[in-house]
Amino acid sequence: MQTKIEKISPLSALALNIIEEVPESAVDFLSFRERLSYANISRPDKRVEWIAARIAINKALDCISLPYPGFFKDENGKSHPMDGYGYVSLSHTKGIAAAIFHKEMPVGIDLDYIREKVVRLGPKFLDHSEMDFLNNCPELYTTAWSAKESIFKCQGKRGVSLKNNIILEEFSKEDKVIKGRIYGSEYSDHHYTVKVEKEKDVIMTYTIW
Repeated sequence: MQTKIEKISPLSALALNIIEEVPESAVDFLSFRERLSYANISRPDKRVEWIAARIAINKALDCISLPYPGFFKDENGKSHPMDGYGYVSLSHTKGIAAAIFHKEMPVGIDLDYIREKVVRLGPKFLDHSEMDFLNNCPELYTTAWSAKESIFKCQGKRGVSLKNNIILEEFSKEDKVIKGRIYGSEYSDHHYTVKVEKEKDVIMTYTIW
């Protein structure tokens, strides 16, 4: 995937950032609290992934003319703006980081590489009805995993199982939008719409409204 910045609406934007070595000057926009968190990351690769995701959300905010407020994680591991205004979701995988922001609605975003092994892992995160239409296809399995992760991040609470509490409607490789919902938990009957983008061997999904 290529670096991109996309204004989804006047209220929302996303950015995808290719992960590269980050000069120290690139962290000047971080809040004091974030700089402390950044300084405490010991592994060099994790430091680069962490800052690349923050650079992505900074670019997304700039796209809709909002200042960077700094972000923190709650007890569920979900990121929030320090000024309490808006909703954010971050994701990174090998070589790529992505972020999405919305002024008024919760959001979720996920990035994954298509891998053959995801089919073997299917029973851990898929319902039997989903495996029936995914037809042992690595691309579809990766898309399903990513879509469920985006939904999970959007709802923002622990205790929701990808396999037992998130169900996806049937979709194909050609579909650019997937429907899903949370069921069988205290967050039941929450319905979600997920956008799918594919480039080469990378799948990106994010919630839309």
